[in-house]
Amino acid sequence: MVKVELRKGEPIEKALRKFKTRLKFEGVLDEIKDREYYEKPSQRRRKQREAAKRREVKRRKEAE
Repeated sequence: MVKVELRKGEPIEKALRKFKTRLKFEGVLDEIKDREYYEKPSQRRRKQREAAKRREVKRRKEAE
């Protein structure tokens, strides 16, 4: 459960911004997106392999 503590007199816009930041930091939004639809295990593995390839290419470019 994500909690955001507010100071006295703090505007609601600032509180919402803190809340959204905390959600993103804790990975709640990513988990919601992942659970939005069912993904077969084979598709999940394929997506992970492709992500690993992209990370490797990026790592090699930075090393050059």
